[in-house]
Amino acid sequence: MDIKLLLSNIQNTSHSLDVTGLSLNSQSVKKGDLFVAIQGEQKHGSEFINNAIDNGCVAVLVEDKDIECAVPCIRIDGLSSCLSKLAQNFYQKAKNVELIGVTGTNGKTSVSHFISQLLEALDVKSGVIGTLGISHLDKKTINTTPDIFTIYSALHDYNNQGIEIAIVEASSHALLQERLAGLSFIQGIFTNLTQDHLDYHDTMEKYREAKGKLFINNPTMKVIINRDDENHPYFLDISSNKETETFSINDLGYFKNNEKGFICELNSFVFELPLLGHFNLSNALASYTSLKLLGYNDEQIIPTLSTLLSPPGRMQKLDKHKIWIDYAHTPDALLNALSTLKIHYPESTIRVLFGCGGDRDKTKRQVMGEIASDNAHSIILTNDNPRSEKPEKIIDDILAGIKVENDCQVILDRKKAITSAVTTLDENEVLLIAGKGHETTQIIGSQILPFSDIEVALNALI
Repeated sequence: MDIKLLLSNIQNTSHSLDVTGLSLNSQSVKKGDLFVAIQGEQKHGSEFINNAIDNGCVAVLVEDKDIECAVPCIRIDGLSSCLSKLAQNFYQKAKNVELIGVTGTNGKTSVSHFISQLLEALDVKSGVIGTLGISHLDKKTINTTPDIFTIYSALHDYNNQGIEIAIVEASSHALLQERLAGLSFIQGIFTNLTQDHLDYHDTMEKYREAKGKLFINNPTMKVIINRDDENHPYFLDISSNKETETFSINDLGYFKNNEKGFICELNSFVFELPLLGHFNLSNALASYTSLKLLGYNDEQIIPTLSTLLSPPGRMQKLDKHKIWIDYAHTPDALLNALSTLKIHYPESTIRVLFGCGGDRDKTKRQVMGEIASDNAHSIILTNDNPRSEKPEKIIDDILAGIKVENDCQVILDRKKAITSAVTTLDENEVLLIAGKGHETTQIIGSQILPFSDIEVALNALI
């Protein structure tokens, strides 16, 4: 696209050159891209212009000041507010894809993937944009919700592939930073709200308000709300002018757990749900409600619930062993995972291995220690992603919540910790490896190292 056309409703320019893509990240710039240099969370994009040029950008957009560089550099005052216009101008097919947004502390990934699985079973092509990356395009994402250009680009490509619906995980950070600006969602789903990201939002009230922006910013969407969550009145209130449906575990006529999941009854249909945990009952009901609002009936949806598969790293069982890996990195998620294992393995004792991330909400560390102390028979504390913090300090914060009488080990090296936990597991024990789930890296200091809980645990079983 000629840059004059790209900027036609933003700012006139005398430059005439072909742009093949848009990028906010100098490291992801490809030959022919336009690099947009704005203020990031920590640094300004203008610091990385030379790197973007080295990677092949043909021009740069900047704000606030004129910059001389080896390619055309165009100043646009208020550039940050123009990102959605730029995205819409360039990725024009993005709006052809219908969007479902899922927000909440826990369950976003599972609900998004469950909806996609149900749609695919009904021969509707769908994609997921979220924590596990961008499906069908084999793209990984740094954040739960990618930057605005990445999202628009993915939706544009989805349209070219014939994908009709995309389910997008909408994080609180993304909603505040307007990474979803200009996009219209046909549905918005609220899963739950528990403590997380208070290093960014300061208070639970501000965190809740950030989640609420998904519903406020989309006046025509249909809304689905988990009425089992204590915050549901707030989301009902801000959605009072919209078509709204709620769901609750109480909607089930009954459910009975076994080692594989649950036998459930819903609207006179009896079916097996091959997922562990009451939270997955909730996730499945959210997905079911989404399909109902899309116009499908019980005869189409409910039998398909029996085919649902957990996303990688979400209560993932390792083969025939009583070893489970879960992304649980919040107090509520850890409690849910441990409670689930207690319900489904009533005759077994529980061992949990976890840590807490560095440079993140410190107030949840002691709370997670207390949860582990109250719900597990033995505990192994280890590194999560310590980042710039001293691992020992993070462990001390967790230990503050663990009772003296608990069987608790500290093994900072996560590989050694997992290997020890797996190889010493008794027949009457269940092991939960929590915190990182699907992740394939570990951040220690300034280093991003290859690391997979799943691979380490499987290797320890050999």
